[in-house]
Amino acid sequence: MNIIEQDVIDLLKNLVAIDSVNPSLSEGACGEAKIAQYVYDWAVGEGLTAQIVDDGSGRPNVLVRSRRPEKDSARLLLCGHLDTVGIGAMVDPLLPRVDGDRLYGRGAYDMKAGLAAALVACREVDRLGLPVEVVVASVADEEHASRGIRLLLPDLTADAAIVTEPTEMAIGVAHKGFVWVDIEVAGIAAHGSRPELGVDAIVKTGPILVALEELNQALDKQRHNLLGPGTVHASLITGGKEASTIPERCVLTLERRTLPGETVTDIQSEIEQLLEGCRAADPQLKAAAHTGLHRPPMETAPDDPLVRTLGAAHEQVRGRPAAISGISFWADSAFIASRGIPTVLFGPGGEGAHADVEWVSLSDTVDCTHMLIIAARSLLRG
Repeated sequence: MNIIEQDVIDLLKNLVAIDSVNPSLSEGACGEAKIAQYVYDWAVGEGLTAQIVDDGSGRPNVLVRSRRPEKDSARLLLCGHLDTVGIGAMVDPLLPRVDGDRLYGRGAYDMKAGLAAALVACREVDRLGLPVEVVVASVADEEHASRGIRLLLPDLTADAAIVTEPTEMAIGVAHKGFVWVDIEVAGIAAHGSRPELGVDAIVKTGPILVALEELNQALDKQRHNLLGPGTVHASLITGGKEASTIPERCVLTLERRTLPGETVTDIQSEIEQLLEGCRAADPQLKAAAHTGLHRPPMETAPDDPLVRTLGAAHEQVRGRPAAISGISFWADSAFIASRGIPTVLFGPGGEGAHADVEWVSLSDTVDCTHMLIIAARSLLRG
């Protein structure tokens, strides 16, 4: 095992051993402060430039940079998140355990392996003295509201970006966005023994659920070549006060997964048309939609120079072309791409994101590191 391989594995183990559960997901969780300090100290100890960036919330981010030999040299942005979801029912979640090619622990797969690969790649580019700058954005809060990348991006520029989320070593060139919508249905409360005096808001919600399924079937006919169809599903439903009272209010929360080219305005219009159809069938229906959290989709052309560069690096390391794919999950890549930076997702394989058993492939993590170094070297020739 050479020094790069040993260092990335050691760094991964140390990152997994640090509790960085997102406090927005688990009340009382410690957040990113400890792991951010570790990344900062590691980077400075390796001769890199590092900066902790905090908006005052105590949810720090770390920017790590290789040297920039020339003012106009190319810049590659690598991005990985510091936070993890909660530990659930995991056994020894902060004890990195190696079994063959697998390293187990919370965050190993999602996504401390990708972060370790990015940091070591940045160090190696610096040591090689390549006329290209690598910036690693180690960000907070990706698992909830992406406050980290949104804080950093206004001051970041790059010629290309790789988000090192786990992709099973495929080059992810697209992912869906999402829009959360609350549909509030109003009824009239009445005693359960006199239903004729009331309007049951929960029952009135039924046709909306049927219409959502019809919408889903219509969406299934409009497919993206890598991502498949957009989708909609009912996520939450709340209503009523007690068994003997006709419910005066029901709130249905839905999630609409969006394809590249679809905007939040498009989805707002789509849901309003759905409600108009329901109202036409039942003039007594009183329902209003309210848009909540929404995130854009992402798409980079499969023939973009960044995709070709990373694909060539994959072939050099593994002797075969990389798969080009769409990614099922949303990631901070959407925010980066929205600033006009060519962006892809690329990271190691494994299993167990957000699950009670989580592991990442060590060989993938090592190979990913080498490929990021090669991609950075190739960027200056692009």
